[in-house]
Amino acid sequence: MKLLAATRSAGKQRELRRVLEPAGHDLVIPDDVGLYEGPDEALLETADTFEENARRKAEHFLRRSDLPALADDSGLEVISLGGAPGVRSRRWAAASGTQSEVDAANNAELLRRLAGAPAERRRARYRCVLVLLRAQGARPEVFEGSCTGTILEEPRGSGGFGYDPYFLSDDLGITFGEATDAAKDEVSHRGRALAALLGVIRRG
Repeated sequence: MKLLAATRSAGKQRELRRVLEPAGHDLVIPDDVGLYEGPDEALLETADTFEENARRKAEHFLRRSDLPALADDSGLEVISLGGAPGVRSRRWAAASGTQSEVDAANNAELLRRLAGAPAERRRARYRCVLVLLRAQGARPEVFEGSCTGTILEEPRGSGGFGYDPYFLSDDLGITFGEATDAAKDEVSHRGRALAALLGVIRRG
């Protein structure tokens, strides 16, 4: 199946490609098909849930490309912070600049909010919701994945993106910043959501 990755995030694009292309799916990104970013995209991620944000992105990119669109909305939920940053994960610190600058600002805000907190108050989970929209008017297909861990006080590793160097995975015993791509994809929120998606595609 040819799919359009309905995301501008280079990190998400890499992870989607790593999982979907070996499974035989042709994944293209917006720039590949001439869909360059416009100001209207800033309004796509203003909903209160991951699912609604992902659905909006899938609808937008399908409408512009007429290709089946796969959208992701995902984020970090810290239990002691009432689930924050949640759907605001990418925009939490209201920073602008390069992706690395935005990531640094968001991580600084995370550490500020958790300053001095004991390990039990640093428990968190990553959540991912994928929405596949195969055609105009089709029923959105929704897939979810999550994984748990603890937020560290200092980063470990330089891999991944976003909050990964601070997220100590329960499954791996290391941070997502330290994990290999294959190890992360096996247990991450996005990897689990993609596994659910592939299971449905294979069946029909």
